[in-house]
Amino acid sequence: MKHVDFGSLESLCAHLKKSNDLTKAVFQGLDLTLVVDELKGATLKNNILLGCKCNPAVMALLDEPLVFPRLPDLPFDPYRGELYTPDELLGHYRPGEPASYDETVDGKTYNQFVSQGKAEAMDIMVTLARRLHDHAITDALQEFLIGKKVVAIMGGHSMLRDDPNYLEVARLGRDLAKARFLPTSGGGPGAMEATHVGAWFAQRPDSELVDAVSMLAKAPLYKPKDKWLDTTFAVKAKYPLTSETACMSLGIPTWLYGHEPPTGFATHIAKYFANSVREDGLLAIAKNGVIFSPGSAGTIQEIFQDATQNHYEVFGHPSPMIFFGEQFWTQEKPIYPLLHQLADGKTYQKHLSITDNRKSIIDTIVAFDAAQS
Repeated sequence: MKHVDFGSLESLCAHLKKSNDLTKAVFQGLDLTLVVDELKGATLKNNILLGCKCNPAVMALLDEPLVFPRLPDLPFDPYRGELYTPDELLGHYRPGEPASYDETVDGKTYNQFVSQGKAEAMDIMVTLARRLHDHAITDALQEFLIGKKVVAIMGGHSMLRDDPNYLEVARLGRDLAKARFLPTSGGGPGAMEATHVGAWFAQRPDSELVDAVSMLAKAPLYKPKDKWLDTTFAVKAKYPLTSETACMSLGIPTWLYGHEPPTGFATHIAKYFANSVREDGLLAIAKNGVIFSPGSAGTIQEIFQDATQNHYEVFGHPSPMIFFGEQFWTQEKPIYPLLHQLADGKTYQKHLSITDNRKSIIDTIVAFDAAQS
């Protein structure tokens, strides 16, 4: 019997309505003092408590549990059981008050990350807390992705909101959501943000998406951060989410690049400390394909990471690598001809394509998905 984890009191209570068997249950960051009565009568053996709040009444119900204690002085929960939402990360930000960003979970966590040496922190308690956090995020991500068809859109973080490519990437994100795929990106600004803006408008007409992008374009770059966030909040106020299911998207940012705020348009956010885990993991989960919009060094790195996964068929079979922007990927950054040559004789070569046509991209993704069914 494998361990079953509970990351929320709601999921725990739902389980108890169906079964009292909590053998090998793992409780992640829960306040178990709130469910003492519900736990009475349950079978509690071989349990693991990760940063849970307990009292003597709770402990009396448990049979020699393995207890991981809560860690002090952290602005984040290293044992969290669910992905972040934009409201959780940015919820205390107040438009027009730049300093309020430092009151958000995202701001507090990034400021501590910087003060502790960023990725080169030497304090073992600091590095342990970060590893525990990233492990919890990966666990929550795996649970979230069950039954979902992930397509990643990669592209430059510095793509301006008033760049015509930004609107086209947004439309592509919208098209993917409408086709019942899960648009996924690195969760930051630029082309990444455009992916989620599009998904946010999956149930709205194109005219409203165009209006939203024009509003965002008043702060074309993520610097200064406050102006960028102010326009995000303004668009979300004017055009609230119509359906979390139909407009769902996933952002996977990192505090390594915490000077870039996370997008406020992704419905779910898996934010990591370790960028290496985040980068490789993002490409790994995109089993229905990766679309490469115009970008620079980071995007080019991701192209060859994805090519390596496909070359060695790490996940059983290669998946589509679609280059969005013929002029860009053949002339400005001539990566596509090189990659096509490198793929000669390999199975994944047939999954390489380049186009300026959004419908062609969706058709390719849909056809690949149908072939895997």
